[in-house]
Amino acid sequence: MSNVNRTVPAEPARPVDITGGGEEEAVSTKPVSGEDGRPLQSKYVTDKLAPPITDLEGAFGVFHRIRQRLRAAVHGRDDVIDLIIIAVLADGHVLLEDFPGSGKTTLAKALGDCIIDDKPDDNIVTIRRIQFTPDLLPSDVTGTTVFDPNTNRFFFRPGPIFAHVVLADEINRTSPKVQSALLEAMAEKQVTVDNRTRQLDPFFLVIATQNPLDLAGTFPLPNAQLDRFLFKIRMTHIAPQAEYEILKNFRTLKASADRDDLPRVTRTEILDARTVVANQIFVDDKVHQALVSIGQRTRNDERILQGASTRALVLSVPALQARAMTQRRNYVSSDDIDALCDKIFSHRLEFAPGADEPAKVVKELCGQELERLAKGSLQRG
Repeated sequence: MSNVNRTVPAEPARPVDITGGGEEEAVSTKPVSGEDGRPLQSKYVTDKLAPPITDLEGAFGVFHRIRQRLRAAVHGRDDVIDLIIIAVLADGHVLLEDFPGSGKTTLAKALGDCIIDDKPDDNIVTIRRIQFTPDLLPSDVTGTTVFDPNTNRFFFRPGPIFAHVVLADEINRTSPKVQSALLEAMAEKQVTVDNRTRQLDPFFLVIATQNPLDLAGTFPLPNAQLDRFLFKIRMTHIAPQAEYEILKNFRTLKASADRDDLPRVTRTEILDARTVVANQIFVDDKVHQALVSIGQRTRNDERILQGASTRALVLSVPALQARAMTQRRNYVSSDDIDALCDKIFSHRLEFAPGADEPAKVVKELCGQELERLAKGSLQRG
């Protein structure tokens, strides 16, 4: 992998001419720049493609390399790290919820630093951060059209949503109007601005964070938005021993987050790994039947006002496949459903007043189906 870890200059992002009518969009030579005037670019880029990932061993290697780098950057969060990588390989978005200073933003940024952009000419950078505030506008997220007086034409200037990993920090602090700007992008990987639709990168991933404590002046995410997140991960305080190690070795640990001896992964390798997981992890028909039964149970339980959607069941399948791959299995088992069911379903359900803890209710509803699956073989023929 040494041939993909070297850094080379990346092509600057450029605004796109929107005055061409039905013709193909022309690319302007005027670069999109940051506040310092320098062109925006990925931190790590390469002009060479890594060997393609074609089997489960190669897909596990991608998982292992990402996990190594994330564990070097964030300590005491091994279970959360595994869930985020599963979401990456399952092509799903993640909502992180915890108290301030718990490492949510650090974890998301560390994921972006794991990735090498091997397609720098597409003007899409590896990671962009959006700090959501009450005065943010939808165009601040998706991009907007600007007038160039030198050419007397309008150009589209892409917003921060044009990235491989988008960190939506404190997403519940902005208005529903801005939150809705993410709906189309998260569901269809495209953005529509001024009646023109532009495609996002196939790798597009949103990692959103929110603070459950300071609720004054916040806008809770609507169910339609929550349903587009594969996982909602509630991060608890790390173990005292891990916290002690962070305090004792803070400077060393901070420097180790950017170690060059730990290999990174390219954008294409992750896309290849997604394809391998989808095609080579077997899902028995009994697993499909169990998921449908779980969905029906959530809709018929008196403790739940709104049950799981069909989208939730559809998104759960690649997540279960990715989790099976991380366990070095080539088939989905009941253990995968047991490990992920509360992360997949809890935030999608609307509970009646006085209901038990959501995760506990979900585990209870999944229990019978898990027992039924455990009695039979789920391996391929």
